[in-house]
This record gives sequence, structure tokens and C-alpha cells, in this order.
Amino acid sequence: MALSAKLVMRQGQSLVLTPQLLQAIKLLQFSNFELAAFVQEELDRNPLLERSEDQAGGEAIEREAGEAPDRDAEGLGEPAEADWHSDSLAVDQSSLEAGLGTELSNAFESDRAPTPGEPVAAADGLNLSATAWTGGTGPADGEAPNLEAYVAAELSLSAVLTEQLMLSSADPSERLIGRALIDSIDEAGYLAARTEDIAEQLGAPAELVERVLARIQSFDPAGVGARNLAECLAIQLRQRDRYDPAMQMLVAHLPLLARRDFVALRRICGVDDDDLAEMTREIRRLEPKPGRAFGGGPIQPLVADVIVRPAPDGSWRVELNPDVLPRVLVNHVYAAEIAGGRASDQDRTFLSNCLQSANWLTKSLEQRARTILKVASEIVRQQDAFLTRGVAFLRPINLKAVAEAIGMHESTVSRVTSNKYMATPRGLFEMKYFFTAAIAAHDGGETHSAEAVRHHIRRMIEDETAQTVLSDDALVARLKAMNIDIARRTVAKYRESLRIPSSVERRREKAHVAPKQEKQNAPASMVHV
Repeated sequence: MALSAKLVMRQGQSLVLTPQLLQAIKLLQFSNFELAAFVQEELDRNPLLERSEDQAGGEAIEREAGEAPDRDAEGLGEPAEADWHSDSLAVDQSSLEAGLGTELSNAFESDRAPTPGEPVAAADGLNLSATAWTGGTGPADGEAPNLEAYVAAELSLSAVLTEQLMLSSADPSERLIGRALIDSIDEAGYLAARTEDIAEQLGAPAELVERVLARIQSFDPAGVGARNLAECLAIQLRQRDRYDPAMQMLVAHLPLLARRDFVALRRICGVDDDDLAEMTREIRRLEPKPGRAFGGGPIQPLVADVIVRPAPDGSWRVELNPDVLPRVLVNHVYAAEIAGGRASDQDRTFLSNCLQSANWLTKSLEQRARTILKVASEIVRQQDAFLTRGVAFLRPINLKAVAEAIGMHESTVSRVTSNKYMATPRGLFEMKYFFTAAIAAHDGGETHSAEAVRHHIRRMIEDETAQTVLSDDALVARLKAMNIDIARRTVAKYRESLRIPSSVERRREKAHVAPKQEKQNAPASMVHV
């Protein structure tokens, strides 16, 4: 049999993730802070993109019903506008607009920037002119002065300790050793290196290194430079003049305090219940991480992506938060001017790429807004009992149930709910919070949410007294009486996830606290007798 080569044409289908599609998937998973940073990079890179101060995206959001965006392999693309309000959503267009309030025009509205000379309302009742910002301290182009440039930078823990070191010692060798010790202090305020290693590295006597470390441990914040928790607490107690022999024994046996073994602590410290309770309160008032006030940088507050408000008719109004939505527009006028001029082929190619990238970005942002709002509306619809009555009525739902209800792929719903937050009358929740495991009912009825079961466990333990401390088996029995079928190991896992100690530790703590409370609540005559 002879082998021969021949040319054959075959037609087939394949899935290709284009750069634009990858960008759309990435945008969908971004948090609002990551999205703002990404859009700012695109604004700096693409000359055809500009930030809108009026209403960006409203025109694109209100596109005609017959236009359908592209679909990807995972169902990331949205369905056509014709089936946007289909029966799978269990609501019609009127209920979306009046009940859930999912119209998207509100999402891209922003306050209009004041024109020069127009009065601006001030909090103190004064009428300020917009031109007032262009005074002597402001830039010449009329922009507001950059007040953040004049804010003092936050001092680090290392800078604070170095400044105190320079004031406390004039000896160059002690300053050198002190700088090496300060460089070895971590963000929590603890010395992360051994003094022997620092002494060997610098060629200094170990006694001198210990003496400099003792000086650093006297600096503010109290407890800084300690090598372990016991030393950190001891430094703070010395500065408060509370480091007596009984307190020394308590600090030396912190594991017993963590286990709430108050009987052993009373015997070791040689004190009674009242003194031990006072010593324990003193320990709890100390700072276990003295450097935490300086480390980690500024904390970024959580901002809601979706806002849920009650409607007058008893339904829920779901809206996108306009403060976290990027407002960008494509400057087609500028693109036409450049294209109509004497531009080279290279410039025209660059302009074409920028225009294509800008159009795709605005389309992806619009699609991202629609997808988030659609998923959030379905979550609100399924968790109506939670919003109305509390966490005990949280329903067990999963990504697949929401994806099937709105006609999307499960992975798309997973991306939408990652790093997104929903502000509700019950508080601010991550959208992943509403997806919990299902716990079967004891009689085979409706299942219960795992988060609701945790809530029941927490409430039962909070209602305990010294005589009615519940073991895990007792919690299982009570939950079964509430028609919740759950195993003991699951109760123990949920209890540990809530950072609740075991029944033995809780019984020790309550037995230690109860006599003091009874003494405080007793009538004055009885106490006197």
C-alpha cells in the first residue's frame, strides 16, 4: 500500500478566546477598586477615551431591544433584549422598573459639573462661585487645588522608633545597634531576629545589644520590641506599675488563661476569684500587637456595588451604585478630525486600533453593569425572606440555581459575585454570602441554609447560663427539635468557625464569672452580713 499526500478542506467549529473576550471576562471579575484602576490606565493610554462628567453609558444602556450582544463559550454574553425580561426571571418588565427598580439609567447618572460663575451650595449656607477655586493658591487652568499633596505622610513604626532612638542616645555605637534592632522589628511590633545573631553580625557585645533593646522596649508604643507575647504584656504592665508577683505568674501561664482554666490559675497565682477576675480584665486591656497602629497602610473601606432598598409596594428596589461605575465616553469627533487630516498610514492604523479598543471597552462596561444587576436582582428575589425577616430565614441557594434562573453560565455568576458587595437594609454583605450549603430537614421538608444554622447555634450559646451550658450533642438535639437534621461533627465545625470555645471551656468561664456577678447583684444588707 503506497502512501500519498493530498489536500483536504474540512469545516468545523472551535472556541477561541479573543483578547477582547478575555478583557470582558476580566472586567466582570474585577472589584470596583480594581475596575477604577484599570479604567484609569485605559484613559491614560487611549487618546480617544475621556471621562464623562455628565452621563456616561446611559445612551449605550438604553439600546434598542432587537440588538443582541455577542455570546461566549461560557454564556458570558447577555441574551437579546427581547428575552431580557423573560419568564425565567419570574418578573416582567413593569415589575423590574417599578418593583425591583432595575432600570439602568440610574447607574450612569452623575451630578453635572458647575459652570464658571454658577453658585455652588455650601454646607454652611454660603453661596460660593465655581470661579472661587481658581484663586491664588489654585492652578491656572481652573482645577481645584490638590489638597492631598499638603497632607502630612503617615509615619511608619520604624520612623517613630528611630526618632526616639536619636533623642535617647548620642552614642554612635548604640545608635548603630538600635537601627539594626529597629530594622528587625516586624509590623506587629515584635523583634523578629535573635539578639545573638545581631550581636554577631555587628561584632558588638551581647550585653550591649540587650541594653539597647531594653531602651527600645521603653519607647512608645508600649510593648514594642518584645520577643514574644508574654514579654510584650510584661513590658506594658511594668509601665502601668501592675507587674506584681501574682501578675507575673499569670503572664507566665498564658496557655492556662487561653483555656480558661481559672481553678489552676487561682492556685498558681495565689489569689481569690475577685483578684483573678480583675487581673484578667487588666490583661485584656493590653495591646497584643503594639505595632498595628502603624503597619499595613490605609484601610480601603468597602463600597457597595449594588444597593437594595424597600419599595413602597412592599417589593425591593435593586440599583447599581453610581459612585463606583466608571464614566467613560469615546470621542468620535476627535477621531474624525484626526482621520480627516493629513495622517500617515501608521497614524491611521494606530487611530483605528484605539477606536476599536475604546468601543469594546465601553461595550464591556455596559455588559458588566447589566450582568451584575441581573444576578443581584435574582439573588434579591430568592432571598426575600432574609431581607424581610433576618438571617434565620436565609435560603440555601447555589450558583447553578441562579445561573439557570437567569439563563447564564454558572462560571459567569461566580465571576459576578466575586469581590462584589450588596448594601441591604440588613447591612453590607458580599454577594457570595447569599450562597450557602443546604442542611436537610429532619422530617424531609424544606432544607435550611448553613448560615441560618450557624445563626441558631450562636443564639443558643448566647442564651446559656452557668447551669445550662450546652454541649455539641445538646445543640444537635435542640436543632433536631427545630427540624434541622445535622451531625455532631458539623455542629462542632460551625461552632469553631464562629470562634466559640467548647462547652468545657465555656463552663469554666461561666463558673468563674457567676460568683462575682451574684455578689454584685446581691442586696447591700446581705453583702454587709
